[in-house]
Amino acid sequence: MRAHLARVDAVLVQAVIAAALSFAHLHDVASAAGQDGWKAWAYPISVDLLLVAAWRRLRSGEAKAAGWCWFLIALAASLGANVATAGLLDLDHVPAWLRILVAGWPAVAFLGGTLLVHSPPTAHGATTDAVDQQELDGSEDQENVPDPTPDPPTPPAAEPAPALPLAPPPVAVPAALVEHARKVAADHRTRTGTAIDTPTLRARLGVPPPMAEAIAAQLT
Repeated sequence: MRAHLARVDAVLVQAVIAAALSFAHLHDVASAAGQDGWKAWAYPISVDLLLVAAWRRLRSGEAKAAGWCWFLIALAASLGANVATAGLLDLDHVPAWLRILVAGWPAVAFLGGTLLVHSPPTAHGATTDAVDQQELDGSEDQENVPDPTPDPPTPPAAEPAPALPLAPPPVAVPAALVEHARKVAADHRTRTGTAIDTPTLRARLGVPPPMAEAIAAQLT
């Protein structure tokens, strides 16, 4: 327990030191960029609030891309102020681009904070709410539905109809025999002027009746 409290105390001390130094550096940069009085003190507060809003969005698990974007912007502003006050920037002669960035920061911070705090719920949350509402409506409808009436008695099943006799399997006729039958039929038509009938065709070919009928069917 004591070791845990010691670790927490160390983290708190480091957080207080980092916040105080970053706060002072941001104030110094804002003051050097022409923001005097209370305005110079408002810039560190604006940067820290944007960091907190972005961190809360990342912890919530929604729209992490926007949270990371604004978190990095606020972190760049804080780190930039720390580096600028480390002797790399002449605070007595601040360049014009830094003055422009400092002057435009309030609008950027306001835009970021508004998008992070007042963004609409995600599609997953809306879908979950819609599903819950449908389940609630379905349960209410089931409560209002009257008890179903008993089904009428099922009549006795009718006796199945007798099966029809199966048709005889088709007779296989060789192609050569069909061709010979065509010649016989053509010769019969030439001599008599009429088409050959099945009995005559069977007598001429010397085949059984089923095969003669199959051949006659192919000649028509």
